[in-house]
Amino acid sequence: MARKALITGITGQDGSYLAEFLLKKGYEVHGIVRRVALEDPEHRFWRIRAILDKIRLHPASLESYPSLFRVLRHVQPDEVYHLAAQSFVSYSFEDEFSTINTNINGTHHMLSCVREVSPHARFYFAGSSEMFGEAPVSPQNEETHFHPRSAYGISKVAGYQLTRNYREAYNLHASSGMLFNHESPRRGNEFVSRKISSHVARIKLGLTKRLSLGNLEARRDWGHAQDYVVAMWTMLQQDSPSDYVIASGETHSVREFFEIAFNYVGLEPREYVVQDSALYRPADVSLLQGDTAKAAKQFGWKYSRTFTSLVQEMVDWDLRRYRGELRD
Repeated sequence: MARKALITGITGQDGSYLAEFLLKKGYEVHGIVRRVALEDPEHRFWRIRAILDKIRLHPASLESYPSLFRVLRHVQPDEVYHLAAQSFVSYSFEDEFSTINTNINGTHHMLSCVREVSPHARFYFAGSSEMFGEAPVSPQNEETHFHPRSAYGISKVAGYQLTRNYREAYNLHASSGMLFNHESPRRGNEFVSRKISSHVARIKLGLTKRLSLGNLEARRDWGHAQDYVVAMWTMLQQDSPSDYVIASGETHSVREFFEIAFNYVGLEPREYVVQDSALYRPADVSLLQGDTAKAAKQFGWKYSRTFTSLVQEMVDWDLRRYRGELRD
């Protein structure tokens, strides 16, 4: 009998890649979606369009414990991947209250439902490098003290602690993945990586003339989301639950990102990039870099793609999109 997986955030970048991966593994895949998404599937479901006939979607809200309880009771999953969150860091400065309420309560609701309805299920919590924030040391590993610099980072620290507490207090097989920045052509347009790739494509095609960015020297540890979802699954296959940093182990600046993108299409970035102080975060993080030694030792994690190939893949996809060769 096929194992059953339940994914919150299945319509997002990570959820869509994870659903595809689990289907290939022979899982019965279920996803939680908001009712508003069901009313606008053409726009909301573009990342999972190719697998819609292979997965089962259930309307529910992270803010509604009863709705989540009903889904968990109906599905009785073997594995739960809690990926859904308000995840755009800059927006979390604008609306700290909804970010904290949605992310913390949503995680608490999911953990409680699993404990009450499917205590045998293995639970994955999507942590973030933003939990480390202005970390005292670099690179960061599982023992590094948290110093979040945004409401989003704070909410993820709380979710991490909730997950740890449910593991220790209720013996749930609950693990957290502290994933550093991970990108792909499925990344949302609001994130800086996708903002760069989409604008470079539009500039190349003559659709716009300018790319406005904030802190060009901010450095991040960027990897490919398609590889990182494999790490999520692998964590839940371990005999004992634990927490893991997943990262490429390399850092690159925003400047490096757009220089590779512009060079790829044969354009000079200085002619198009404008630095806008209004796009700076109120409290930015200068350097995030992950140390994946624990994951490497425990289950052989190794990131093998190059930063250049990631940037070029995103630019290629956006060029095709703006040429009308893709449905978006």
